[in-house]
Amino acid sequence: MTKIIAAILAGGEGIRFRPYTDIIPKPMIPIGPEEKPILEYIIKWLKKYDISDIVLLVGYKWKQIRNYFGDGSRFNVNITYSIDAEVYRGTGGAILNAYKKRLLNSEIVLIWYGDILAPINVAELISFHFQKNADAAIVLADRYKVPVGVAKVEDDKIAVFEEKPWINIYVSLAVLTLTTQVLEEVEKNLGKSFDIMGDLVPWMIGRDFKVYAYIHKGAWYDIGSLDQYKKIDLDLVKEFMQD
Repeated sequence: MTKIIAAILAGGEGIRFRPYTDIIPKPMIPIGPEEKPILEYIIKWLKKYDISDIVLLVGYKWKQIRNYFGDGSRFNVNITYSIDAEVYRGTGGAILNAYKKRLLNSEIVLIWYGDILAPINVAELISFHFQKNADAAIVLADRYKVPVGVAKVEDDKIAVFEEKPWINIYVSLAVLTLTTQVLEEVEKNLGKSFDIMGDLVPWMIGRDFKVYAYIHKGAWYDIGSLDQYKKIDLDLVKEFMQD
């Protein structure tokens, strides 16, 4: 396999996890019966697919992350750190900052948000990227569970009501592969502060870059808030819990 560098976004302040993130950064929130950090599960999952070069995009309370993971040797990976800079803001700015530091020196980078657990077949995703000669491959789930009740209303009368239904719609898992050459053009178009999913991906599509959908049909979990953390069903991510 061509050398692949993974970039994990782990620099946010975790506002939706307060007051816990007043003390520890969100990627260090413990999960599972062994109470290991979320970030550890992601790193071990990448290593399972021989992704050994990992850049952690860090900022808020980043030294706690560095003190735990170090250079990655304890996990049989090579970890480097890209510390957020004031001038580079947002998830896109964090990626651009790492690229400018020459930390993303591979043909493509696998970008993984640090609060997403999903047993994605990483080897298949990377192979898909190359088969399509893609500029980006966005991992999408093929259905989504609405977190509230949904009703069908006819003449003010509720005809159908379903609590938290699954709907057939493609939703982003906040994991993607990106050809690093694209980053050469980004700053002059989007500046230094932008969002990957909200700005970069729509910009690429609008400019006719080759952006493909890689469909993940398995379980996945977004642990982006304290409410989501409390409701997590560990059976859905049990593949991550295995060393």
